[in-house]
Amino acid sequence: MGNHSSVHLSVLFVSLLLAVALLSLFVLPVYSTSRRALLHHQTTAKKTGFRVTLHHVDHGKNLTKLERLQRGIKRGSHRLQRLNAMVLAANSDSSSSSSVFESPIRAGNGEFLMQLSIGTPPNAYSAIMDTGSDLIWTQCLPCETCFDQPTPIFDPRNSSSFSKLSCSSQLCEALPQSTCSDSCEYFYGYGDYSSTQGVLASETFSFGDGDEKVSVNGIGFGCGGDNEGDGFSQGSGLVGLGRGPLSLVSQLKEPKFSYCLTAMDDTKTSSLLVGPLASVNTTHSGAKVTTPLIENPSQPSFYYLSLEGISVGGSLLPIEKDTFALKKDGSGGLIIDSGTTITYLEKKAFDIVKEEFTSQINLPVDKSGSQGLDLCFNLPKYSTSVEVPKLSFHFKNDAVLELPPENYILSDRTLGVLCLAMGSSSGMSIFGNIQQQNFLVVHDLSEGTMSFVPTQCNQL
Repeated sequence: MGNHSSVHLSVLFVSLLLAVALLSLFVLPVYSTSRRALLHHQTTAKKTGFRVTLHHVDHGKNLTKLERLQRGIKRGSHRLQRLNAMVLAANSDSSSSSSVFESPIRAGNGEFLMQLSIGTPPNAYSAIMDTGSDLIWTQCLPCETCFDQPTPIFDPRNSSSFSKLSCSSQLCEALPQSTCSDSCEYFYGYGDYSSTQGVLASETFSFGDGDEKVSVNGIGFGCGGDNEGDGFSQGSGLVGLGRGPLSLVSQLKEPKFSYCLTAMDDTKTSSLLVGPLASVNTTHSGAKVTTPLIENPSQPSFYYLSLEGISVGGSLLPIEKDTFALKKDGSGGLIIDSGTTITYLEKKAFDIVKEEFTSQINLPVDKSGSQGLDLCFNLPKYSTSVEVPKLSFHFKNDAVLELPPENYILSDRTLGVLCLAMGSSSGMSIFGNIQQQNFLVVHDLSEGTMSFVPTQCNQL
Protein backbone atom coordinates (compact mmCIF):
# COMPACT_ATOMS: atom_id res chain seq x y z
CA MET A 1 0.00 0.00 0.00
CA GLY A 2 2.85 2.36 0.94
CA ASN A 3 4.61 1.48 -2.31
CA HIS A 4 1.44 2.25 -4.32
CA SER A 5 1.14 5.65 -2.57
CA SER A 6 4.75 6.49 -3.47
CA VAL A 7 4.14 5.58 -7.11
CA HIS A 8 0.96 7.69 -7.21
CA LEU A 9 2.80 10.69 -5.68
CA SER A 10 5.68 10.32 -8.16
CA VAL A 11 3.26 10.16 -11.08
CA LEU A 12 1.39 13.20 -9.72
CA PHE A 13 4.65 15.15 -9.29
CA VAL A 14 5.81 14.32 -12.83
CA SER A 15 2.36 15.27 -14.18
CA LEU A 16 2.57 18.63 -12.42
CA LEU A 17 6.02 19.27 -13.87
CA LEU A 18 4.76 18.40 -17.36
CA ALA A 19 1.74 20.67 -16.89
CA VAL A 20 3.95 23.57 -15.81
CA ALA A 21 6.31 22.95 -18.72
CA LEU A 22 3.40 22.80 -21.20
CA LEU A 23 1.86 25.92 -19.68
CA SER A 24 5.15 27.79 -20.00
CA LEU A 25 5.24 26.96 -23.69
CA PHE A 26 1.98 28.84 -24.17
CA VAL A 27 2.44 31.61 -21.62
CA LEU A 28 6.13 32.54 -21.56
CA PRO A 29 6.54 33.37 -25.26
CA VAL A 30 3.94 36.15 -24.92
CA TYR A 31 6.11 37.86 -22.31
CA SER A 32 9.44 37.08 -23.95
CA THR A 33 8.27 38.22 -27.41
CA SER A 34 7.27 41.58 -25.94
CA ARG A 35 10.59 41.78 -24.11
CA ARG A 36 12.47 40.72 -27.22
CA ALA A 37 10.68 43.35 -29.31
CA LEU A 38 11.64 46.03 -26.80
CA LEU A 39 15.25 44.89 -26.77
CA HIS A 40 15.19 44.75 -30.57
CA HIS A 41 14.03 48.36 -30.72
CA GLN A 42 16.75 49.51 -28.36
CA THR A 43 19.43 47.40 -30.06
CA THR A 44 18.32 48.60 -33.50
CA ALA A 45 18.45 52.22 -32.33
CA LYS A 46 21.99 51.68 -31.02
CA LYS A 47 23.34 49.69 -33.98
CA THR A 48 21.82 51.47 -36.96
CA GLY A 49 20.13 54.60 -35.58
CA PHE A 50 16.88 55.85 -37.04
CA ARG A 51 15.42 58.25 -39.58
CA VAL A 52 12.72 60.86 -38.96
CA THR A 53 10.74 62.64 -41.68
CA LEU A 54 10.95 66.44 -41.66
CA HIS A 55 8.40 68.81 -43.19
CA HIS A 56 9.06 72.48 -43.79
CA VAL A 57 6.44 74.59 -41.99
CA ASP A 58 5.24 75.90 -45.39
CA HIS A 59 5.25 72.44 -46.99
CA GLY A 60 2.25 71.90 -49.28
CA LYS A 61 1.26 75.56 -49.41
CA ASN A 62 0.69 77.22 -52.79
CA LEU A 63 3.57 79.71 -52.58
CA THR A 64 6.34 80.79 -54.93
CA LYS A 65 9.94 80.26 -53.88
CA LEU A 66 10.33 83.97 -53.16
CA GLU A 67 7.12 84.01 -51.09
CA ARG A 68 8.43 81.07 -49.06
CA LEU A 69 11.69 82.91 -48.55
CA GLN A 70 9.93 86.09 -47.45
CA ARG A 71 7.81 84.20 -44.91
CA GLY A 72 10.95 82.48 -43.62
CA ILE A 73 12.79 85.80 -43.34
CA LYS A 74 9.98 87.25 -41.26
CA ARG A 75 10.15 84.30 -38.86
CA GLY A 76 13.96 84.29 -38.96
CA SER A 77 14.37 87.96 -38.08
CA HIS A 78 12.36 87.38 -34.90
CA ARG A 79 14.48 84.32 -34.12
CA LEU A 80 17.69 86.31 -34.68
CA GLN A 81 16.50 88.93 -32.18
CA ARG A 82 15.75 86.22 -29.62
CA LEU A 83 19.08 84.47 -30.11
CA ASN A 84 20.92 87.75 -29.60
CA ALA A 85 18.72 88.46 -26.56
CA MET A 86 19.76 85.10 -25.09
CA VAL A 87 23.44 86.03 -25.37
CA LEU A 88 22.87 89.49 -23.87
CA ALA A 89 20.87 87.96 -21.02
CA ALA A 90 23.61 85.42 -20.33
CA ASN A 91 26.23 88.20 -20.27
CA SER A 92 24.05 90.28 -17.98
CA ASP A 93 23.52 87.36 -15.59
CA SER A 94 27.24 86.58 -15.38
CA SER A 95 28.20 90.19 -14.65
CA SER A 96 25.31 91.01 -12.30
CA SER A 97 25.40 90.43 -8.58
CA SER A 98 21.64 90.94 -8.27
CA SER A 99 19.71 88.24 -6.45
CA VAL A 100 16.65 88.77 -8.66
CA PHE A 101 16.13 85.68 -10.85
CA GLU A 102 14.63 86.08 -14.28
CA SER A 103 13.51 83.30 -16.57
CA PRO A 104 16.04 82.61 -19.35
CA ILE A 105 14.98 83.66 -22.85
CA ARG A 106 14.76 80.88 -25.46
CA ALA A 107 14.76 81.34 -29.23
CA GLY A 108 11.54 79.47 -29.99
CA ASN A 109 9.94 78.75 -33.35
CA GLY A 110 11.73 76.85 -36.09
CA GLU A 111 11.38 75.96 -39.74
CA PHE A 112 11.03 72.17 -39.78
CA LEU A 113 8.54 69.81 -38.18
CA MET A 114 9.53 66.26 -37.26
CA GLN A 115 7.09 63.37 -37.08
CA LEU A 116 7.15 61.12 -34.00
CA SER A 117 4.91 59.33 -31.51
CA ILE A 118 4.67 59.49 -27.75
CA GLY A 119 3.21 57.18 -25.11
CA THR A 120 1.84 53.62 -24.85
CA PRO A 121 -0.20 53.16 -26.98
CA PRO A 122 1.66 55.64 -29.23
CA ASN A 123 0.08 58.95 -30.23
CA ALA A 124 1.46 60.56 -33.40
CA TYR A 125 2.30 64.24 -33.40
CA SER A 126 4.52 66.78 -35.16
CA ALA A 127 7.03 68.86 -33.22
CA ILE A 128 9.35 71.69 -34.18
CA MET A 129 12.94 70.49 -34.64
CA ASP A 130 15.23 73.00 -32.95
CA THR A 131 19.02 72.72 -33.00
CA GLY A 132 19.16 75.94 -30.94
CA SER A 133 17.57 74.58 -27.74
CA ASP A 134 17.46 71.48 -25.54
CA LEU A 135 14.09 70.80 -23.95
CA ILE A 136 11.66 68.29 -25.51
CA TRP A 137 8.06 69.23 -24.75
CA THR A 138 4.48 68.89 -25.91
CA GLN A 139 1.11 70.15 -24.73
CA CYS A 140 -0.69 67.87 -22.27
CA LEU A 141 -4.19 67.39 -20.92
CA PRO A 142 -5.70 68.61 -18.69
CA CYS A 143 -4.89 72.02 -20.16
CA GLU A 144 -5.11 75.16 -18.11
CA THR A 145 -4.11 77.14 -21.22
CA CYS A 146 -3.25 75.53 -24.57
CA PHE A 147 -2.83 76.90 -28.07
CA ASP A 148 -4.44 75.30 -31.13
CA GLN A 149 -2.32 72.48 -32.52
CA PRO A 150 -2.70 70.28 -35.62
CA THR A 151 -2.91 66.97 -33.73
CA PRO A 152 -4.87 65.88 -30.62
CA ILE A 153 -3.32 67.05 -27.34
CA PHE A 154 -1.47 64.28 -25.50
CA ASP A 155 -3.32 62.87 -22.50
CA PRO A 156 -0.85 61.19 -20.10
CA ARG A 157 -3.73 59.46 -18.28
CA ASN A 158 -4.15 57.20 -21.33
CA SER A 159 -0.50 56.11 -21.45
CA SER A 160 0.80 53.17 -19.40
CA SER A 161 4.45 54.33 -19.78
CA PHE A 162 4.02 57.89 -18.44
CA SER A 163 5.67 58.81 -15.15
CA LYS A 164 6.56 62.11 -13.51
CA LEU A 165 10.21 62.81 -12.70
CA SER A 166 11.30 63.62 -9.17
CA CYS A 167 12.98 66.86 -8.18
CA SER A 168 16.20 64.97 -7.47
CA SER A 169 16.44 63.53 -11.00
CA GLN A 170 19.41 64.61 -13.13
CA LEU A 171 17.16 66.05 -15.82
CA CYS A 172 15.25 68.17 -13.29
CA GLU A 173 18.54 69.50 -11.97
CA ALA A 174 19.57 70.35 -15.56
CA LEU A 175 16.57 72.67 -16.05
CA PRO A 176 17.43 76.38 -16.11
CA GLN A 177 14.38 77.06 -13.96
CA SER A 178 12.26 74.58 -11.98
CA THR A 179 10.03 74.35 -8.93
CA CYS A 180 9.11 71.36 -6.82
CA SER A 181 5.82 70.12 -5.44
CA ASP A 182 5.15 66.39 -5.60
CA SER A 183 7.31 66.23 -8.75
CA CYS A 184 9.59 68.38 -10.92
CA GLU A 185 7.90 71.36 -12.60
CA TYR A 186 9.47 73.40 -15.39
CA PHE A 187 9.00 76.77 -17.04
CA TYR A 188 10.44 77.89 -20.39
CA GLY A 189 9.92 81.43 -21.69
CA TYR A 190 10.56 82.40 -25.30
CA GLY A 191 11.50 85.75 -26.82
CA ASP A 192 8.11 86.34 -28.46
CA TYR A 193 6.34 86.03 -25.08
CA SER A 194 5.35 82.44 -25.82
CA SER A 195 5.92 80.07 -22.92
CA THR A 196 5.39 76.49 -21.76
CA GLN A 197 4.92 75.33 -18.20
CA GLY A 198 4.14 71.94 -16.71
CA VAL A 199 5.67 68.80 -15.22
CA LEU A 200 8.89 67.13 -16.29
CA ALA A 201 8.06 63.51 -17.04
CA SER A 202 9.37 60.31 -18.60
CA GLU A 203 7.78 58.59 -21.61
CA THR A 204 8.29 56.17 -24.46
CA PHE A 205 9.01 57.95 -27.75
CA SER A 206 8.76 56.29 -31.16
CA PHE A 207 10.62 57.44 -34.27
CA GLY A 208 10.47 56.41 -37.93
CA ASP A 209 7.86 54.52 -39.95
CA GLY A 210 6.80 50.93 -40.59
CA ASP A 211 9.47 48.27 -40.10
CA GLU A 212 12.07 50.96 -39.37
CA LYS A 213 10.11 52.31 -36.40
CA VAL A 214 12.15 52.48 -33.20
CA SER A 215 10.76 52.96 -29.68
CA VAL A 216 12.89 54.29 -26.83
CA ASN A 217 11.82 54.19 -23.18
CA GLY A 218 12.50 56.77 -20.49
CA ILE A 219 12.86 59.96 -22.54
CA GLY A 220 12.53 63.01 -20.29
CA PHE A 221 10.19 65.68 -21.64
CA GLY A 222 8.08 68.64 -20.60
CA CYS A 223 4.37 67.85 -20.31
CA GLY A 224 2.93 71.34 -20.65
CA GLY A 225 -0.48 72.14 -19.21
CA ASP A 226 -0.04 75.93 -19.40
CA ASN A 227 1.22 77.08 -22.80
CA GLU A 228 0.77 80.60 -24.11
CA GLY A 229 1.55 82.57 -27.26
CA ASP A 230 1.43 81.80 -30.97
CA GLY A 231 5.09 80.94 -31.48
CA PHE A 232 4.47 77.19 -31.78
CA SER A 233 1.05 76.87 -33.38
CA GLN A 234 2.48 75.20 -36.51
CA GLY A 235 3.43 72.18 -34.38
CA SER A 236 2.42 70.34 -31.22
CA GLY A 237 5.55 71.09 -29.23
CA LEU A 238 9.30 71.15 -29.72
CA VAL A 239 12.22 68.70 -29.83
CA GLY A 240 15.53 70.25 -28.79
CA LEU A 241 18.62 68.90 -30.54
CA GLY A 242 21.12 71.20 -28.83
CA ARG A 243 24.25 70.16 -26.96
CA GLY A 244 22.79 70.34 -23.43
CA PRO A 245 21.73 67.37 -21.24
CA LEU A 246 17.98 67.81 -21.83
CA SER A 247 18.16 67.44 -25.62
CA LEU A 248 17.08 64.35 -27.54
CA VAL A 249 20.59 63.49 -28.78
CA SER A 250 22.06 63.90 -25.28
CA GLN A 251 19.41 61.70 -23.69
CA LEU A 252 19.86 59.02 -26.36
CA LYS A 253 23.62 59.22 -25.76
CA GLU A 254 24.01 59.26 -29.54
CA PRO A 255 27.23 61.09 -30.43
CA LYS A 256 26.22 61.62 -34.04
CA PHE A 257 23.20 63.00 -35.89
CA SER A 258 22.61 64.72 -39.20
CA TYR A 259 19.88 66.30 -41.26
CA CYS A 260 19.44 66.70 -44.98
CA LEU A 261 17.20 69.57 -46.07
CA THR A 262 15.59 69.56 -49.49
CA ALA A 263 15.30 72.75 -51.54
CA MET A 264 12.71 75.22 -50.27
CA ASP A 265 10.36 74.64 -53.21
CA ASP A 266 10.89 70.85 -53.36
CA THR A 267 7.71 68.81 -52.84
CA LYS A 268 9.66 65.98 -51.20
CA THR A 269 10.37 65.84 -47.47
CA SER A 270 13.66 66.29 -45.63
CA SER A 271 15.29 63.85 -43.18
CA LEU A 272 16.76 63.76 -39.70
CA LEU A 273 19.18 60.85 -39.13
CA VAL A 274 20.27 59.80 -35.64
CA GLY A 275 23.08 57.44 -34.63
CA PRO A 276 25.26 55.38 -37.02
CA LEU A 277 22.76 56.03 -39.83
CA ALA A 278 23.70 59.74 -39.64
CA SER A 279 26.65 59.38 -42.02
CA VAL A 280 25.82 56.13 -43.81
CA ASN A 281 25.36 57.81 -47.19
CA THR A 282 28.43 60.05 -47.16
CA THR A 283 30.50 57.58 -49.19
CA HIS A 284 28.01 57.87 -52.06
CA SER A 285 28.00 61.66 -52.16
CA GLY A 286 30.35 64.51 -53.07
CA ALA A 287 33.47 65.72 -51.31
CA LYS A 288 33.08 66.11 -47.55
CA VAL A 289 34.08 69.35 -45.82
CA THR A 290 34.82 69.03 -42.07
CA THR A 291 35.51 71.73 -39.50
CA PRO A 292 35.72 71.76 -35.67
CA LEU A 293 32.79 72.68 -33.45
CA ILE A 294 33.49 75.43 -30.94
CA GLU A 295 32.11 75.54 -27.42
CA ASN A 296 30.70 78.71 -25.86
CA PRO A 297 30.40 78.33 -22.05
CA SER A 298 27.74 81.04 -21.88
CA GLN A 299 25.65 79.34 -24.59
CA PRO A 300 26.56 75.64 -24.33
CA SER A 301 23.62 74.42 -26.42
CA PHE A 302 24.56 76.20 -29.66
CA TYR A 303 26.66 74.72 -32.46
CA TYR A 304 29.37 77.32 -33.12
CA LEU A 305 31.65 77.19 -36.16
CA SER A 306 34.87 79.10 -36.76
CA LEU A 307 34.25 81.16 -39.90
CA GLU A 308 37.55 82.72 -41.02
CA GLY A 309 36.70 84.24 -44.39
CA ILE A 310 34.32 84.52 -47.36
CA SER A 311 35.12 84.56 -51.06
CA VAL A 312 32.92 85.82 -53.90
CA GLY A 313 33.78 84.93 -57.48
CA GLY A 314 37.01 83.30 -56.35
CA SER A 315 38.26 86.45 -54.58
CA LEU A 316 38.82 86.28 -50.82
CA LEU A 317 37.14 89.35 -49.40
CA PRO A 318 38.99 91.86 -47.17
CA ILE A 319 37.06 90.91 -44.02
CA GLU A 320 39.03 91.22 -40.78
CA LYS A 321 39.86 87.72 -39.56
CA ASP A 322 38.41 88.19 -36.07
CA THR A 323 35.05 89.50 -37.40
CA PHE A 324 33.34 86.18 -36.71
CA ALA A 325 35.41 85.24 -33.67
CA LEU A 326 33.71 84.21 -30.45
CA LYS A 327 34.50 86.86 -27.86
CA LYS A 328 35.57 86.19 -24.26
CA ASP A 329 32.22 87.41 -22.93
CA GLY A 330 30.38 84.84 -25.11
CA SER A 331 29.12 87.33 -27.69
CA GLY A 332 29.83 87.29 -31.42
CA GLY A 333 30.75 84.10 -33.23
CA LEU A 334 28.76 82.19 -35.84
CA ILE A 335 26.26 79.43 -35.11
CA ILE A 336 24.77 76.98 -37.57
CA ASP A 337 21.00 76.85 -37.11
CA SER A 338 18.29 74.82 -38.82
CA GLY A 339 15.59 77.16 -37.50
CA THR A 340 16.78 80.34 -39.26
CA THR A 341 16.06 80.66 -42.98
CA ILE A 342 18.81 82.88 -44.39
CA THR A 343 22.38 83.50 -43.30
CA TYR A 344 22.95 86.63 -41.23
CA LEU A 345 26.47 88.07 -41.19
CA GLU A 346 27.91 90.69 -38.86
CA LYS A 347 27.14 94.02 -40.55
CA LYS A 348 30.72 95.02 -41.43
CA ALA A 349 31.24 91.68 -43.19
CA PHE A 350 27.85 91.70 -44.89
CA ASP A 351 28.45 95.19 -46.32
CA ILE A 352 31.64 93.90 -47.98
CA VAL A 353 29.81 90.82 -49.37
CA LYS A 354 26.99 93.04 -50.63
CA GLU A 355 29.40 95.43 -52.33
CA GLU A 356 31.25 92.57 -54.04
CA PHE A 357 28.05 90.98 -55.39
CA THR A 358 26.91 94.40 -56.63
CA SER A 359 30.17 94.87 -58.53
CA GLN A 360 30.26 91.36 -60.00
CA ILE A 361 26.60 91.01 -61.05
CA ASN A 362 26.06 93.14 -64.09
CA LEU A 363 22.47 94.16 -63.29
CA PRO A 364 20.83 97.32 -61.90
CA VAL A 365 20.19 97.19 -58.14
CA ASP A 366 16.54 97.14 -57.13
CA LYS A 367 16.20 100.00 -54.65
CA SER A 368 12.52 99.51 -53.81
CA GLY A 369 13.26 97.21 -50.84
CA SER A 370 9.91 95.56 -51.49
CA GLN A 371 11.24 92.01 -51.31
CA GLY A 372 12.36 92.19 -47.68
CA LEU A 373 15.98 91.42 -48.58
CA ASP A 374 19.04 93.66 -48.33
CA LEU A 375 20.21 93.14 -51.91
CA CYS A 376 18.07 92.54 -55.01
CA PHE A 377 18.66 93.21 -58.72
CA ASN A 378 16.26 94.03 -61.54
CA LEU A 379 16.11 91.25 -64.12
CA PRO A 380 15.92 92.21 -67.80
CA LYS A 381 12.60 91.15 -69.34
CA TYR A 382 13.99 88.95 -72.09
CA SER A 383 17.07 87.51 -70.38
CA THR A 384 17.20 83.72 -70.29
CA SER A 385 20.06 83.35 -67.81
CA VAL A 386 22.22 85.43 -65.51
CA GLU A 387 25.73 84.54 -64.42
CA VAL A 388 26.26 84.81 -60.69
CA PRO A 389 29.62 84.66 -58.88
CA LYS A 390 30.58 81.67 -56.75
CA LEU A 391 30.16 82.02 -52.99
CA SER A 392 32.42 80.11 -50.59
CA PHE A 393 32.71 80.07 -46.81
CA HIS A 394 36.17 79.45 -45.34
CA PHE A 395 36.05 77.62 -42.01
CA LYS A 396 38.84 76.55 -39.68
CA ASN A 397 41.22 73.75 -40.80
CA ASP A 398 41.10 74.91 -44.43
CA ALA A 399 37.52 73.74 -44.76
CA VAL A 400 36.18 75.59 -47.79
CA LEU A 401 32.44 75.17 -48.37
CA GLU A 402 31.43 76.21 -51.88
CA LEU A 403 27.70 76.72 -52.20
CA PRO A 404 25.63 75.98 -55.31
CA PRO A 405 23.97 79.17 -56.68
CA GLU A 406 20.46 78.07 -55.64
CA ASN A 407 21.64 78.14 -52.00
CA TYR A 408 22.22 81.90 -52.02
CA ILE A 409 20.52 83.39 -55.12
CA LEU A 410 16.76 83.43 -55.68
CA SER A 411 15.08 84.84 -58.75
CA ASP A 412 11.46 85.56 -59.60
CA ARG A 413 10.87 86.31 -63.28
CA THR A 414 7.26 87.30 -62.69
CA LEU A 415 8.41 90.08 -60.37
CA GLY A 416 11.58 90.63 -62.38
CA VAL A 417 14.00 90.37 -59.44
CA LEU A 418 17.08 88.39 -58.46
CA CYS A 419 18.01 88.49 -54.75
CA LEU A 420 20.87 87.51 -52.46
CA ALA A 421 19.45 85.26 -49.72
CA MET A 422 21.53 86.78 -46.93
CA GLY A 423 21.23 89.62 -44.45
CA SER A 424 23.11 91.60 -41.82
CA SER A 425 23.14 91.25 -38.05
CA SER A 426 24.59 93.00 -35.05
CA GLY A 427 26.49 90.65 -32.76
CA MET A 428 25.93 86.96 -33.46
CA SER A 429 26.13 85.64 -37.04
CA ILE A 430 24.00 82.69 -38.19
CA PHE A 431 24.52 80.17 -40.99
CA GLY A 432 20.93 79.58 -42.10
CA ASN A 433 19.06 76.65 -43.60
CA ILE A 434 18.81 78.00 -47.19
CA GLN A 435 22.61 77.76 -47.35
CA GLN A 436 22.42 74.19 -45.99
CA GLN A 437 20.04 72.87 -48.68
CA ASN A 438 21.11 69.59 -50.30
CA PHE A 439 23.98 69.05 -47.89
CA LEU A 440 24.06 66.22 -45.39
CA VAL A 441 25.00 68.23 -42.29
CA VAL A 442 26.69 65.80 -39.89
CA HIS A 443 27.08 66.72 -36.22
CA ASP A 444 29.75 64.47 -34.70
CA LEU A 445 29.75 65.26 -31.00
CA SER A 446 32.34 62.62 -30.06
CA GLU A 447 34.85 64.07 -32.54
CA GLY A 448 33.67 67.64 -31.97
CA THR A 449 33.23 68.30 -35.70
CA MET A 450 30.65 69.42 -38.24
CA SER A 451 30.73 68.01 -41.78
CA PHE A 452 28.97 69.08 -44.98
CA VAL A 453 28.46 66.48 -47.68
CA PRO A 454 26.82 67.47 -51.01
CA THR A 455 23.76 65.20 -51.21
CA GLN A 456 20.49 65.10 -53.16
CA CYS A 457 18.33 65.20 -50.07
CA ASN A 458 15.11 64.32 -51.96
CA GLN A 459 16.72 60.97 -52.87
CA LEU A 460 18.13 60.14 -49.44
